[in-house]
Amino acid sequence: MQSIKEEKNLNNKKILLRLDLNVPLLDGKITDTTRIDKILPTLNFLISQNAKIIIISHVGRPKGKVVNELSLRPICKDLEVKLSHNIKLISKDVNKINSEELFNDNNEKIVMLENIRFYPEEEKNNLQFAKHLATLADIYVNDAFSCSHRAHASIHEITKFLPSFSGLQLNLEVDALKKNISNSKLEIFKGCSHNAHLEEPQKFNETVKNFLG
Repeated sequence: MQSIKEEKNLNNKKILLRLDLNVPLLDGKITDTTRIDKILPTLNFLISQNAKIIIISHVGRPKGKVVNELSLRPICKDLEVKLSHNIKLISKDVNKINSEELFNDNNEKIVMLENIRFYPEEEKNNLQFAKHLATLADIYVNDAFSCSHRAHASIHEITKFLPSFSGLQLNLEVDALKKNISNSKLEIFKGCSHNAHLEEPQKFNETVKNFLG
């Protein structure tokens, strides 16, 4: 996937930005902002290019239902402070939203859709749901590396309907993974339970530097 930094003209383009903002919450407060902090370069880049940003993300596992405790509101407020930009959280049913109503005036640069996992279609990788999400924007950007293996509508099916790019943090994660693999001997064990007994752990440790289980 091509990096969004390679796209020449983002001026006034609507960018559907898939992020992983699944941060730990306690009594409505964020206890660890690491995932938020990591995606700030992508957001700042898009802001510098005068793009209009539509953030899609999730928190927890609401299982296709609205769970108020898993709202993205605390994350939205945290991002507003860190970016020094107002961010409108849209709680309206995404299936009833059209692109024209997302940004009310030219001064609005960033909106955030409420927890995408409030919709059962997301985790079912529903084609029509992805197609509707795509109607909201001109370009899709995936900067949710930790979710990219999932066959969910806002990650997988949506790429069929929009020009798709990788975000800055996703690029860093992929480059680090490639470097890690190239510098070490990698063995992948499939179907091995975590309780499996290894007869010679010493030899295992000598030959395998990275174990993906």
